[in-house]
Amino acid sequence: MSKAVNETDFPELQLLKRGKVRDIYDLGEHLLMVATDRISAFDVVMPDPVPDKGKILTQISLFWFDIMQPLVENHVVARDVNQYPKACQPYADVLQGRSMLVRKAQPLPVECIVRGYISGSGWNEYLDSGSICGIVLPAGLKESQQLPEPIFTPSTKAELGEHDINIDFSETVNLIGKAKAEKIRDLSVAIYKKGADLADQKGIIIADTKFEFGSIGDDIILIDEILTPDSSRFWPRESYRPGGPQKSYDKQYLRDYLNTLDWDKKAPGPPLPEDVVAKTRQKYLDALTQLSGTRHGL
Repeated sequence: MSKAVNETDFPELQLLKRGKVRDIYDLGEHLLMVATDRISAFDVVMPDPVPDKGKILTQISLFWFDIMQPLVENHVVARDVNQYPKACQPYADVLQGRSMLVRKAQPLPVECIVRGYISGSGWNEYLDSGSICGIVLPAGLKESQQLPEPIFTPSTKAELGEHDINIDFSETVNLIGKAKAEKIRDLSVAIYKKGADLADQKGIIIADTKFEFGSIGDDIILIDEILTPDSSRFWPRESYRPGGPQKSYDKQYLRDYLNTLDWDKKAPGPPLPEDVVAKTRQKYLDALTQLSGTRHGL
């Protein structure tokens, strides 16, 4: 286990922004995207990082970007630090395994969520209204049950510390236009189906996930991350039982721990015990190992 990277500090590079997990640097022609070991829950970044989490997320994303290439282009230009610009080389030790050199794209203002199973906020919305994001679902579904077909349930992109808001497809059309809305809907469902089928063969259920797309001219490309334990619910196939919450390979374990505390779900987050950090790390590592068949030196 390597020392956790909670925040990067590269004085020679121009910091563009810090997200919940990623630090983004502007290198001129391209961006440098660095996945730190920060972890968030309930839209709050926790004070304690999870060692190697950024490396695990990066390796899982790269695994999927390669697989999805026939369906959609992505923003990755280089993944080997030796191929990065000279200005990055002094920071090679930190960057190796947890960074990507990526194309600049204009992010679309929509979180592209696909649900294959009913869980989380989708389950709560279904209990209230029998629908999710305006999509009416069959009556009598159980929590965590597989849906007849995956559904596209987009949301807005909130600023750091704020909550995303679920929207229906017509609102997506209002935001980005009909042609783009239909394209990202169809791409999202196709990517989810391909990923879910492959993961199922590896013993993992991908219950739901979210994608981000960006535009470069007229082209729509996949950006940020893809089918990771941060952006998806990963459940072990062997223990899956519809009718309640599931065991998971994602940060649901952390959420469950936080729900036992007297915490108002607002910043600052509570300190995390060492065993919670260690178990969270192991769940992320298990997901990488089971999907890709390798630990990537972690």
